[in-house]
Amino acid sequence: MCNNATALKEVDAIDASDPARFIARLDSIRDFRGDVTLDLRDGATLEGFVFDVIVGGDLDSCALRLLVPGDATRRSVAGREIAAIRITGRDAAAGKSWENWVRRYAEKRRAGERASIESESLD
Repeated sequence: MCNNATALKEVDAIDASDPARFIARLDSIRDFRGDVTLDLRDGATLEGFVFDVIVGGDLDSCALRLLVPGDATRRSVAGREIAAIRITGRDAAAGKSWENWVRRYAEKRRAGERASIESESLD
C-alpha cells in the first residue's frame, strides 16, 4: 500500500475544481479501503467502494469503478462527471496489518488468553 492512503485520512474530500490536483489524488482513493461518496456535477450523489481507478492526463481520460450497495452491477463514473469525492466510510483494513496481527496474537498468548488465527469482526 502506498503512503497516499494514510494522507487520505487527513482530508474528508477531494475537490475536482482543480483538475491537476484531483488527478494526482486519485491513487489515494484506490488505496483507501472504505466507502466514498461521489458528488456528481449534475447534483446527484453515488456511494460505494472504489475497486479500480483509471488515471489519465485529464478528467476525460480518468474514471472510477465502484461497487454500489444493493446494486449487483459494477458502476463506472468518468472523471469529468465528478465534482468531489468524499470519504464517508471507515477504512476496514486500517490497523489490520500482518505485523499488528502477530503482535496482538503474541500478546494474548503471553497473557494466557485464547489466541486464535480466526479474523476479527469488521464491525
